[in-house]
Amino acid sequence: MGKTNSKSIIPSSKPCGSALCLHACFLWKRTFLFLIGGSGGNPGAEEVEIETTCYICTILVSDRLCFRSWLAGMLSVLLGLVPSASSNISTSRPNILLLMADDLGIGDIGCYGNTTMRTPNIDRLAEDGVKLTQHISAASLCTPSRAAFLTGRYPVRSGMVSSIGYRVLQWTGASGGLPTNETTFAKILKEKGYATGLIGKWHLGLNCESASDHCHHPLHHGFDHFYGMPFSLMGDCAHWELSEKRVNLEQKLNFLFQVLASVALTLVAGKLTHLIPVSWTPVIWSALWAVLLLAGSYFVGALIVHADCLLMRNHTITEQPMRFQKTTPLILQEVASFLKRNKHGPFLLFVSFLHVHIPLITMKNFLGKSLHGLYGDNVEEMDWMVGQILDTLDMEGLTNSTLIYFTSDHGGSLENQLGHTQYGGWNGIYKGGKGMGGWEGGIRVPGIFRWPGVLPAGQVIGEPTSLMDVFPTVVQLAGGEVPQDRVIDGQDLLPLLLGTAQHSDHEFLMHYCEGFLHAARWHQRDKGTTWKVHFVTPVFQPEGAGACYGRKVCPCFGEKVLHHDPPLLFDLSRDPSETHVLTPASEPVFSQVMERVQRAVREHQRTLSPVPLQLDRLGNIWRPWLQPCCGPFPLCWCLREDGPQ
Repeated sequence: MGKTNSKSIIPSSKPCGSALCLHACFLWKRTFLFLIGGSGGNPGAEEVEIETTCYICTILVSDRLCFRSWLAGMLSVLLGLVPSASSNISTSRPNILLLMADDLGIGDIGCYGNTTMRTPNIDRLAEDGVKLTQHISAASLCTPSRAAFLTGRYPVRSGMVSSIGYRVLQWTGASGGLPTNETTFAKILKEKGYATGLIGKWHLGLNCESASDHCHHPLHHGFDHFYGMPFSLMGDCAHWELSEKRVNLEQKLNFLFQVLASVALTLVAGKLTHLIPVSWTPVIWSALWAVLLLAGSYFVGALIVHADCLLMRNHTITEQPMRFQKTTPLILQEVASFLKRNKHGPFLLFVSFLHVHIPLITMKNFLGKSLHGLYGDNVEEMDWMVGQILDTLDMEGLTNSTLIYFTSDHGGSLENQLGHTQYGGWNGIYKGGKGMGGWEGGIRVPGIFRWPGVLPAGQVIGEPTSLMDVFPTVVQLAGGEVPQDRVIDGQDLLPLLLGTAQHSDHEFLMHYCEGFLHAARWHQRDKGTTWKVHFVTPVFQPEGAGACYGRKVCPCFGEKVLHHDPPLLFDLSRDPSETHVLTPASEPVFSQVMERVQRAVREHQRTLSPVPLQLDRLGNIWRPWLQPCCGPFPLCWCLREDGPQ
């Protein structure tokens, strides 16, 4: 794609004289090209003439004159092309393809600086589109980050956080999940006539009161079609030593078994020696419970595999448990099928990859091929999947009419380590990783947009942006309206992506760990500075390390966090690695920055309302009656669809 978009419309040396004029001319260009069937590729004579007109209009005439010029031009175009206007009206809105990796570090991709990991397809998206270098997740773990992405709101607003350390949904059979009164961008786009689909990971809840009410299901939140995991891929799905809950449950059950076995043996000995006057009833019951606990510790791993590691098509379980070597081909097959069914558009497809979360399920032809072990193999396989999806778009003639977005839900995991082998991502120059609410490594993620013929190729933007910004951006592109009955924290990215705005609309971004505010950033636009203030940081283990090794993730509260008074201050513009703490002695405006950020935090907190916390204990424990099962519980085993060969 030629670089003839916003950069050629307005030279960088001259500021835009009229934002209204530029938006009108952009709309003129897009409508004209759609009506004449323009490809959106290299500009023809008509496009060059339009862009020249836009430039002259922008710098020489007033808003009113420009609008009249646009209106006259539009009328002439429409009058000249009336027969085809109605047949092409559906193409005036882009198809939208959202690609989200799971646990991918920003430093794992070639276009973000990695020189030893092969990611040519993701790199090609950046070369042909816009790359965001300060793209921030609203949370450093899966469930709250994805809730914020879909709703455009900090997860603390929807209650998709915890106050007791349950950072994500723990079970498919738990009652917590994305509340039914939350509005996702999928719901709005569906109302605007889009076909909406989600393929891959959900991890935002399933049922509320019964195993079939599906109150938190993707189909209840605006998606027409769902195929994938209602929960999340995890190490326990493959009985890995890196375990999310199996090892902990086994240890607890074994401990309880030992206690009850000791009680039973003590009662038996006392009964036989006549030292303890007791009947045989408590002896029998304690022995029975001990046996049950021993059996539970033995079978809990299999229970987790069957309870959580399953595939669904809409409301129907298709595999329980999953056949992992078939999963990647099944996902790709489903994506291709959706694109072919809906190629006449418009459509919204959210491809939520299971990669690159442990246990790093990788097909045989990618094993041992990377320079970074199993993790690298999995990243390179995901990049290949991206390439397959792009090829499908090309084959179906959808490339130029589709806006593509690629990101990760949060930073890579540093604690996913066994011995000297790393099974988590690399976050580049940024400090910290997954689970750390404030440090950049946990929340700074890739952000790539491609829309041929509309967005400038090879553009790099360093302004602060957020995953929450996708909500208002796609809603407005689809012709919808951002809800006015609630606070939306995301901002429309289109002016920034087009180059019609120089700065992000985010002046402040808040960084939460569960429901606790750990940090905040201030984008001081007039100075070109981004300040970062840390109120709370985790204590790294062992001392001097860069993560909380020996734990799954760093904590958000308690003895293993530090509360800073005064807070830590960094200038991310000069120190993106957060290595040099600024003090009143080293930074002349230290007090002014602190005062302004703390005032912004107070203003933000006044916009929060109390809501039920979906991830606290009552909503986050396994309930057998909520467990999806394709047979009579607990015989949850089925294979209802044949996968690709």
